[in-house]
Amino acid sequence: MLSFLMRSFRPLLLPFLLLLGGILLALLLLGSSPRSAFTGTSEDVAPTRGLEEIRYLALGDSFTAGTGNPPSDAFPSRLAELWRAQGRRVTLKNVAVNGYTTEDVQEREIPEVAPFRPTLVTLAVGANDYVRRWSADAYRSRVRVLLRAIIDAGVAPDRIVALPQPDWSLSPAAASFGDPRQIGADIVAFNTVLRDEAGAAGARYVDLYPLMHKQAEAKMLASDGLHPSARAHAEWAAALHEQVEP
Repeated sequence: MLSFLMRSFRPLLLPFLLLLGGILLALLLLGSSPRSAFTGTSEDVAPTRGLEEIRYLALGDSFTAGTGNPPSDAFPSRLAELWRAQGRRVTLKNVAVNGYTTEDVQEREIPEVAPFRPTLVTLAVGANDYVRRWSADAYRSRVRVLLRAIIDAGVAPDRIVALPQPDWSLSPAAASFGDPRQIGADIVAFNTVLRDEAGAAGARYVDLYPLMHKQAEAKMLASDGLHPSARAHAEWAAALHEQVEP
């Protein structure tokens, strides 16, 4: 009887085993597939806060452009590299230009803000206003306009970082602009204006001036004898990396 039953079911045994093997293989493949294949999410599509792209727009004059050094040595580029070394995605646009005043930034750099959609903006400007003998009160009014324009372009105030101008009064070239001691005092006054206006706008002021003053005393200058050296820019970037959450 048993041998009869085995002969009767033998034609069905092979298809049954093939079907069972297919089911087991399918279950194995499902169990080993990544979760994102079924949820439709990934780090690029739905990143956490720590993995969002940093879109960094640098506004200002020669001290942001890195005049006297290769553009790759300017502090915005150095700062972007520090973030990239941590695995962050960074898109940097440095539109700073040597010789620019607050008016130049307003006319030529502010239009870059909205199209770029930055998640972080640094603003460092004022030295050329001073060189043109514009008063601290005039500088205050123009800085206020700049900060409002950046915010109106869609940047949250706490995503704006204002930075002081270095102590270029100690550079060999400073004497051609007047009494170095008076220039040094006026630089501090202009930086104070920027600090106060940044605070009033809800932006952040990162006070690099003590570091900048030490660098000026150490003659950390580019070959032009006026602008900070590549090493100085690297130290600014390191300080910003510690103090600014992108």
